[in-house]
Amino acid sequence: MKASDIMTKEVVTIRGSATVAEAVKLMKERKLRALIVALRNSEDAYGIVTDTDIVYKVAAYGEDPSLVKVYEIMTKPCISINPDLGIEYVGRLFANTGIRVAPVIKGQLLGIISVSDILYKSNFVEQPKSVQLQEEITTARDSARKICKEKGATSPECAAAWDIVEELQAEAAHQRNKKPQKTYFEEFCEENPEAYEARMYDS
Repeated sequence: MKASDIMTKEVVTIRGSATVAEAVKLMKERKLRALIVALRNSEDAYGIVTDTDIVYKVAAYGEDPSLVKVYEIMTKPCISINPDLGIEYVGRLFANTGIRVAPVIKGQLLGIISVSDILYKSNFVEQPKSVQLQEEITTARDSARKICKEKGATSPECAAAWDIVEELQAEAAHQRNKKPQKTYFEEFCEENPEAYEARMYDS
């Protein structure tokens, strides 16, 4: 699944010049935890103001929300999500940056996505990325072995087939944040030592 599959398409925006009191009123009315700060012009960047911003920067200091402007507490430019990004990468971006919500942008504002969307709308429980990747790796490995048997262990076709397998294994290792002890290509080279030299490409 991609960000576009689970994002909320209806996005509520607010002006940076609006007061925090206005932002709170809008959040309460619409039951929202974040508002996107609208662009001032075509060269401007999107901003975001969250419930956490309001509590940590206004309420915690006893400030008068009617006297504080949204632009004083917002994050701008804010981290945005490409609609074609896989949900596991959205989750990882959230984890690495500590954010919980972000606008989905590709040329224009398309939606908003949060950790709640990942939890409640995605299929990560039913279809874990690691399981899907392992299935792809197994299929690619079997295909590579078949191609190498037909074309020869030193053929360009064999080398290209193993490139696909190793790329998938690298992705799986990145997902787990752990390098495999031995790749399938290394196992293949133990049986066919000549195959390694066939993949020594000119730089």
